[in-house]
Amino acid sequence: MASVFLVEDEVLIRMMVTDMLEELGHTIAAEAGNLAAAMALAKSAKFDFAILDVSLGRENSKPVAEALLARDIPFAFASGYASDGVPEEFRAVPLLKKPFQLDQLELCIAKLLT
Repeated sequence: MASVFLVEDEVLIRMMVTDMLEELGHTIAAEAGNLAAAMALAKSAKFDFAILDVSLGRENSKPVAEALLARDIPFAFASGYASDGVPEEFRAVPLLKKPFQLDQLELCIAKLLT
């Protein structure tokens, strides 16, 4: 299976998504709860794909998405605000609408890894 970079500012949601990813057979290579940590990891950590919460407190994950794009690493956004919160230039990126179920996560990952 694949290694994952998970960016989520809500600790309980991050733990839940980690459990879901592990249930699907993936490993968490890196995780971050704020933009500064996410940026450092996005530029240096090794992983196969990423799931980015769109909103990180008062900041958003657009710079992280740009860093992943520069490294040619696939990613999906997760948001409770549907596609409204996703930056315009990333509207083609897969979106997990919170709260999402295990099968939705699995389908999203399949899109990222093809």
